[in-house]
Amino acid sequence: MGSNKALRWAALSCLAASACNVGVYLFGNGLPWGLLVLNVLVFLSIGYSISRPSHTIEFQPQELAQHMLQVQETERHRLSRELHDDIGQMLTAAKMQSDWLQRRAAEDLHPQCAMLNNILDETLAKVRDVSAILNPRQLTSLGLEASLREHLLRTLADTSILWSLECHQRLAGIPEEMAVAAFRITQEAVTNMLRHAQARNLLVRIQRRPEGLALSVSDDGLGFSPASNPGQQGQRGMAGMIERATLLGGHLTVDSQPGHGTHIQALFPWAPRARERADISKHS
Repeated sequence: MGSNKALRWAALSCLAASACNVGVYLFGNGLPWGLLVLNVLVFLSIGYSISRPSHTIEFQPQELAQHMLQVQETERHRLSRELHDDIGQMLTAAKMQSDWLQRRAAEDLHPQCAMLNNILDETLAKVRDVSAILNPRQLTSLGLEASLREHLLRTLADTSILWSLECHQRLAGIPEEMAVAAFRITQEAVTNMLRHAQARNLLVRIQRRPEGLALSVSDDGLGFSPASNPGQQGQRGMAGMIERATLLGGHLTVDSQPGHGTHIQALFPWAPRARERADISKHS
């Protein structure tokens, strides 16, 4: 705003100088004709610029946060595509070459070839897992419930955690941005649990309520003290979850304390048209 005022004052100064020059010409004949024309053009141009309203692009905090999340999702999709298409294909080619070598290598080299094949298999599986985490393609084809179930199966396969996914209503027709937010929040909650909670049990519940889509993620781990301002107090994952819910007009709450597990609840309200249809069907 300060720079805009400075530019306006500079334009007014130039306008005043041009007006003085025109006055000198009219009353004192002290300026050449060509310079008079130039001053008149400057006078008209500056006057036109000042008369036009200022058109500046100002992003509201919510718009900026939404734009940042869109950029983040786009970048995740790009990285997922590169992992799957480029690195995945290179690893597959290396695996084929390793198989070829094992068939033709001397018998005493077979154990080393088998070890190399196992390493390539594990690496390829990890790349596919990371690609799926970055870009859950199945959200569009399989839907939210199946995507969450597949993610939990893959993520918790090598752990001793007992988990359950409860969903007693059909989730067909869930808006894509709502499904992505619910998936990412669950993903972040499960990641935090694996890193810090030392939990033995996990429960993920999705409910289709009249007011919106409800998500609940609970564990019986070590728990923690939620920060009043997660973004400024180092809990960036928690801040990201709250931000995703807020951008869709919803809210997210975290109930946790040391030694008593963690319970995360999020509610994503339906869009006005969807809510109107629900109200009409309820009263008909």
